[in-house]
Amino acid sequence: MEEYSFANSSALDFPVNVRIGSLEGQYEPPSFSTLLRRPDLRHVGSNTSPNSDLYVTAQLWAGSKPLTVPVQTAYRSFKIGRTWNEWLELPIKISTLPLSSQLAITVWDLSPTGGKGAHGHAIPFGGTTISLFDKDSTLQKGRQKCRLYRHEAADGFSSTTTPAIPSAQRNRGGNGFRNGNSASPEGEELERLEKLFKKHEMGEIPRVDWLDKLVFTAVEKQRQLVETSARVSSKATRKLSTPRPEVESNDANSGEDGKEEERYTLLIDFPRFDFPIVYTDHEYAPPTISSQAHHAPPTGNVTLKPPPEVQLGPGINGTGNGVSDDDENSPPLIRIYDPEVGAKDNPAESKHRRLVRSHRTGVLDRDLKPNAKIRDELNTIVSYGPTQELNAEEKDLVWKFRHHLTRDKRALTKFVKSVAWHDQSEARQAVQLLPKWTEIDVDDALELLGPTFDNAAVRAYAVDRLRESDDDELLLYLLQLVQALKFEKISPELQNDSTQDSSLARFLISRATRNLMLGNFLHWYLMVECDDRSPDQVKEHRKLFAKVEFDFMTELMKIPEGAERRKTLLRQGELITVLSKISKEIRFSREDRPRKLQRLKKYLADPKNELTSFDPPLPLPLDPSISIVGCHPEESLVFKSSLYPLLIHFKTPDGKKYPIIFKTGDDLRQDQLVIQIISLMDRLLRKENLDLKLSPYRILATSANAGVVQFVPSMSLAAASAKYKGSILAYLRANNPDTTADLGVRPSTMDIYVKSCAGYCVITYLLGVGDRHLDNLLLAPSGHFFHADFGYILGRDPKPFAPQMKLCKEMVEGMGSSTSPHYAAFKSYCFTAYTTLRKSSNLILNLFSLMVDANIPDIKVEPERVVEKVRERFHLEMSEEEAMRHFEGLIVDSVGSIFPVVIDTIHNMMQGLRA
Repeated sequence: MEEYSFANSSALDFPVNVRIGSLEGQYEPPSFSTLLRRPDLRHVGSNTSPNSDLYVTAQLWAGSKPLTVPVQTAYRSFKIGRTWNEWLELPIKISTLPLSSQLAITVWDLSPTGGKGAHGHAIPFGGTTISLFDKDSTLQKGRQKCRLYRHEAADGFSSTTTPAIPSAQRNRGGNGFRNGNSASPEGEELERLEKLFKKHEMGEIPRVDWLDKLVFTAVEKQRQLVETSARVSSKATRKLSTPRPEVESNDANSGEDGKEEERYTLLIDFPRFDFPIVYTDHEYAPPTISSQAHHAPPTGNVTLKPPPEVQLGPGINGTGNGVSDDDENSPPLIRIYDPEVGAKDNPAESKHRRLVRSHRTGVLDRDLKPNAKIRDELNTIVSYGPTQELNAEEKDLVWKFRHHLTRDKRALTKFVKSVAWHDQSEARQAVQLLPKWTEIDVDDALELLGPTFDNAAVRAYAVDRLRESDDDELLLYLLQLVQALKFEKISPELQNDSTQDSSLARFLISRATRNLMLGNFLHWYLMVECDDRSPDQVKEHRKLFAKVEFDFMTELMKIPEGAERRKTLLRQGELITVLSKISKEIRFSREDRPRKLQRLKKYLADPKNELTSFDPPLPLPLDPSISIVGCHPEESLVFKSSLYPLLIHFKTPDGKKYPIIFKTGDDLRQDQLVIQIISLMDRLLRKENLDLKLSPYRILATSANAGVVQFVPSMSLAAASAKYKGSILAYLRANNPDTTADLGVRPSTMDIYVKSCAGYCVITYLLGVGDRHLDNLLLAPSGHFFHADFGYILGRDPKPFAPQMKLCKEMVEGMGSSTSPHYAAFKSYCFTAYTTLRKSSNLILNLFSLMVDANIPDIKVEPERVVEKVRERFHLEMSEEEAMRHFEGLIVDSVGSIFPVVIDTIHNMMQGLRA
């Protein structure tokens, strides 16, 4: 079958529109004898001038009832022909239209004396009725030719007397207008050409200008011949027939000299769409299906509910809707909802599964050993990534050899996926087998805490594995573990002690109570989620996090130093509140930047804000290992940015300074996630003795639109390139000179620069970081290269033709050149880092799977594809050698790409204009 694209009418949430085009037809003025006999016709507008003023009304009908009030065209004075070219909007949306909708269009003439069907001084010039949906239930679109019935107002009845296409003509499928008894070969050919003209107008037939002109001229001549032949034939027929005088006397607007020969066509236009619009009705959700089976019939004096009433929808119980469309006497087709269809398993498959997993063979399964072929199949299944689903045969195979697989720690997640948890006996066997399994790794434990695993015993087993992690390792996963609370069965009501039923909540509260660092970040992660009142944050989730925070504070008060720690967290909250207030006032003040800076220093030095000194020292929320005793108001700064971030230098007890950036109006949770993943990857690389000198600065979101960022003294590549005449190497040489070393730069500094460039190139590629330009690529005097501003991740980028990895010529020039040994070492570090991180891909993918419900901009765009986007960058289907060649191709493409150079140039020009 060919691909067919269409849209549903229920998706069009905008009003019905129709354009009234022009009126075409032949005008025959009444004879003088008629005017003498009928003086009331002398003042009718259309009889006084062939271009008299007319107006048009349109009204929507369905089921012989009006759906809207009539809408009317504006006044227009006609000089040559009657052409309105005016769009009318009806007060009803397309999504609510019934299938039988018809548009009744009436052209009104002016008559001071009134007449048949008169509304005040207006009488019908003619009317027509057109269906909005054709015989295929498709919405009409484009140009439409409607036959106008003279002296009749359009009616919208189901059996209308003013159809735009007469019934005899509709049966033949034509679009032209002719009487049923005048079907000449020339007329049929003209109808066929009119169909082709409509396709040509809709763009379905390619345009050829010189050929189109010839065809249009020939068809117009053919049309004139057909119309002339029809008029002659009609006059001859009229002369042979005997007119009925009673009809003439009753029709006040008809004459006796051929006025019935007037034939008019009204041209209208419906909106055009790229796809056909197929009618769809509102679908109600099926009734809920009870999971409780009724095995025994009711006994005793029990009142039974009446059987459900079956309602027949439109067109089901009517005639002509039977099995055969040709047989009008065939019985009606009745559709009844069966709740068992699609809700229960296939009986044959269910029987097969029960036989394969028969509990009577449970004892025999313990000693069952796979042969070589089955062992290879099991190894293939066990090697699947966390996103790979198992089919029915694979699940049965894993279940059959479950006892053999207990020796393989990688097989546990596949075994959990293979269990039919709705089967109580099978679920009981699976839970009993969990403690016998070889201890799993952390990445598998995180997978078991994901949204697809809801069994409490399985989640508790995963938490038990996490208990063996030290506090530093747990801190790397804490952000995801807080999000995993959404998948726990926790009641949000404060009165309910439901966190005792959640092993994950109890574990986090217990570890955070014992460790200051964990408790600090758990508190702020929970507070941010409680503060998020955006539509994307579910109300129940806010209550859930508030419940966990309440229980954490309650548990904190049970330890000796708990009251002091709780007071510390409250003081941190007061500090963030004051900074947020100051930041908002400076941000929204209508002053230039120097005056904003003066205002900031004044606020920081104001004794009412209590920011110049803290007693006792306060652990910094961004880094609780750092205690602060006040700030330096005179060294503060307001950055040149649309949100005007604040740079504040805090004092430490040993006299040092700790600079931070405080920002409001921006959600920093996405940047916080990226920095957390970079820190995790740095730890994974160090485990493999690969220190790439990464320097992930700290970020802490303090609310849904504010946060704190660690300030690292550095210079952007754009600024360094401008200051040192386009040479990053000159920047390194100026800050770390060594005349005896290669390139005049201290070897340790060059080593740091090369390694950090390689590390960030690999990591930003894996995370799909976008919007990379020279202003968010930073370089510290020590040679540490790093990225900032992670507003676009997972492959999103606001710039066209952006490379998958950012490696600009300025970075390569800092290594000497593309032919220097430092550049060769850079590529070697890239290959090693990429292959090393591929080995830990399951851990990184599971961390992202726990974030699918997080209210993070680039995740909520396509939450169902988040893990897949990251997995694609690992290219796990490649061997290690193929992966290295792939990454080498990325390096070549990034260095040789011309589009990033153009984009960086345009960005620098815009920044210069903004400055």
